[in-house]
Amino acid sequence: MGFIAFLKTQFIVHLLIGFVFVVSGLIINFIQLCTLVLWPINKQFYRRVNCRLAYSLWSQLVMLLEWWSGTECTLFSDEATVNTFGKEHVIIILNHNFEIDFLCGWTMTERFGVLGSSKVLAKRELLYVPLIGWTWYFLEIVFCKRKWEEDRDTVIEGLKRLSDYPEYMWFLLYCEGTRFTETKHRISMEVAESKGLPKLKYHLLPRTKGFTTAVQCLRGTVSAVYDVTLNFRGNKNPSLLGILYGKKYEADMCVRRFPLEDIPQDEKEAANWLHKLYQEKDALREMYNQEGIFPGQQFKPPRRPWTLLNFLFWATVLLSPLFTFGFGVFASGSPLLILAFLGLVGAASFGVRRLIGVTEIEKGSSYGNQEFKKKE
Repeated sequence: MGFIAFLKTQFIVHLLIGFVFVVSGLIINFIQLCTLVLWPINKQFYRRVNCRLAYSLWSQLVMLLEWWSGTECTLFSDEATVNTFGKEHVIIILNHNFEIDFLCGWTMTERFGVLGSSKVLAKRELLYVPLIGWTWYFLEIVFCKRKWEEDRDTVIEGLKRLSDYPEYMWFLLYCEGTRFTETKHRISMEVAESKGLPKLKYHLLPRTKGFTTAVQCLRGTVSAVYDVTLNFRGNKNPSLLGILYGKKYEADMCVRRFPLEDIPQDEKEAANWLHKLYQEKDALREMYNQEGIFPGQQFKPPRRPWTLLNFLFWATVLLSPLFTFGFGVFASGSPLLILAFLGLVGAASFGVRRLIGVTEIEKGSSYGNQEFKKKE
């Protein structure tokens, strides 16, 4: 094991990376709070500023994937589709099977210049998660409780508010509503059978309300829907902790572009279109498992240096005073100060671990298990 590889496995290094992310995130959130005064003066300027502030935070996670772990992301598509990336407003439909599927998506948004302006339909619980939810709030992310009767007006209002967004945005939808697990898949296929829908092998039954509403509200703003099917070579199931330990993965993403005018305007027909799309996604996953490759040309967009430079900037700004302070504490010889400092380090470690826990499948939401609980 080389020295760099050894460093990537050390807890103290992980703690320092976490310290930089958390403290820089809190600073960014404070700056975002201050930018609220811009909203009534110049809404579009407020949005552009917050896109760049969000980029400064999210790109640190992208840096971990691209530069720290060296994970490779390959696109399978066609040249005409790739040439539209970063040049139009789009809705992204991504399968929700992996802990780092969002990070692979962010890597692509970064390489095509839309990381800061990327959007998502997120569960409301995330609004209260420091850094993640707070940053999303200032980005006008649409939050929902995932109970359509309560969400309908909130989602429609939030989507319509994005109709004049000044930066090209990729609006991510996880139509399955939650991450894939065997329990949720079994329940989902029971629902599919009861509704007379074809069963899926690798996906949960898509929930259509969010998709049909997004298409209706963003029609005239969004140009297309990008269907993205993600898998990892070698049947790997990567985690954010694995990325933090420097493990390298190879992600393959099959991207298909559907012009928005090709998607039916009628809600029921649009829902049927989505179900058909997921049957096609299932066939793509089956092909990948059998042949180890998706159809289409292969593209490897080059990683850009900005994520690494941004992290180095924050590391320089934040670690220098930390080291100076820590040296002063231990040099003082005061047991009280040393214990307080170690307690602060322990609290920081706990906080970073909790943030990582948000991405873990086994600690994910129970959404989709309601029917299971009723049966039990």
